[in-house]
Amino acid sequence: MKDSETAWNRGDLVAFASYYEDSPDTTFIGREVVRGGTKAILDRYRRAYPTRDAMGTLAFSEIAVRPLAQGVALATGRFALKRTAEGGGDTSGRFTLILRQTSSGWKIIHDHTSS
Repeated sequence: MKDSETAWNRGDLVAFASYYEDSPDTTFIGREVVRGGTKAILDRYRRAYPTRDAMGTLAFSEIAVRPLAQGVALATGRFALKRTAEGGGDTSGRFTLILRQTSSGWKIIHDHTSS
C-alpha cells in the first residue's frame, strides 16, 4: 500500500496500476465499474485524474488486512486526497480490496472504493 501511495504521489499512474492483477477478471467498483487488466484500470485512473492537480497527494490510513485463504487477503482502509481547488478540492473515502498473492507479489483483484 505504501509503494502504491508513493507511485501516486510522484504522478506515476503506470506504476500505480501495476499493483492490480493484469487479468480480465480484475474489477474496480466506484462511480463506475471497470473490468479488465492493468490497461483498463490505468485508463480509468487517467480519465478520473487527468492532471497532477486532479491527482493531488494521496494518503492511506486505517489499513487493516485479514487473510481469507492461502494467498488471498482482504484489505480495508481510508484514503484522502489533498488537492487544490483547481484540482477538484480535497476528497476522502473508504476502500475494500481483495488481493491475491502471485509470483510477482500481492496484486489487487477487486477494488471497491467510495468517497
